[in-house]
Amino acid sequence: ENGAPAVGPYSHATAVDLSAGSLLFISGQGPFARDGSGPVRGSIEEETRRSLENLKTVLEASGSGLEHVLKTTVFLKDMGDFAAFNAIYAGYFPEDPPARSCIEAARLPAGIQVEVEAIAFLPEA
Repeated sequence: ENGAPAVGPYSHATAVDLSAGSLLFISGQGPFARDGSGPVRGSIEEETRRSLENLKTVLEASGSGLEHVLKTTVFLKDMGDFAAFNAIYAGYFPEDPPARSCIEAARLPAGIQVEVEAIAFLPEA
């Protein structure tokens, strides 16, 4: 409570009781088409939405969901897109957002603008 305020939609720390589940580590998700045809290019907002939708799909297919994400690491091609990214990201994590790191990466795979990886709680079925 005495820390500096967050500069975006994230928590400084998150915790979970693993007695009722385990951790799920999700590789970086970018704005790639689900049919395998490659990146779906667009504005930073469009690529952010596609990346987060891909993350959501992996989480749900694994038995988890966005509400169980504990930590994300975000890679942006241009930190100048931070505010636009945050505006979209906040809509995916409206309450109790996960802890987060955000890094500018000189080059992301296939020339994409954003990639998001996550650690989530995987509740026992």
